[in-house]
Amino acid sequence: MLGSKQELTQTIRFGNALARSRPEVRRRHTPQFMPDAQMRIIEALAEARNASEFVRRIPEALKVVRDYREKLLAGEVSVWDLIVTKHLSKDIKSYRQRVSQVIAAEQLIKEGAEVSAGKNVRFLFTSAENKRYERRVTAEELVEKDTNSDIKKYLLLLYSAAANLLNPFGHSVERVYDAVRGHSRTDLRNFD
Repeated sequence: MLGSKQELTQTIRFGNALARSRPEVRRRHTPQFMPDAQMRIIEALAEARNASEFVRRIPEALKVVRDYREKLLAGEVSVWDLIVTKHLSKDIKSYRQRVSQVIAAEQLIKEGAEVSAGKNVRFLFTSAENKRYERRVTAEELVEKDTNSDIKKYLLLLYSAAANLLNPFGHSVERVYDAVRGHSRTDLRNFD
């Protein structure tokens, strides 16, 4: 074994290759399903006893990503496990861009809540690329059980989390996507 799971989550290192990665397991703002997925990826990789075994276990790690992808697509992940937490570093009126936490904070203020700089805002991505910014996220307090999440956005977050761990071994977000979807490098022009 490479080390305990706890050691791997703090410093995922194999020949210093992954020392620069920042696993979502350590980040407090990510949705709960993300560190769960990364922990399972780490567990798959932790079975390796040496560098060559580590590289041979990457397909197992990608199988974990595929499993989580299927759960997202099948609606098996609760919206409550998709909630994101972001910090408001300044007063809402000071933001020049409509970032997710500001949109959620504005929704809360509209409902009569008090929101100020220094607070965390929790929200669900509902239509992250929508031109009408107020539809991009829904503040957690306004989420209902049947609220639809933006699956495409959460898939991107999942692929990014996997790439974050596997990037030193040549797995970018695009390569993780390719591997999970069964595309080869020659299929890049044929995305669906």
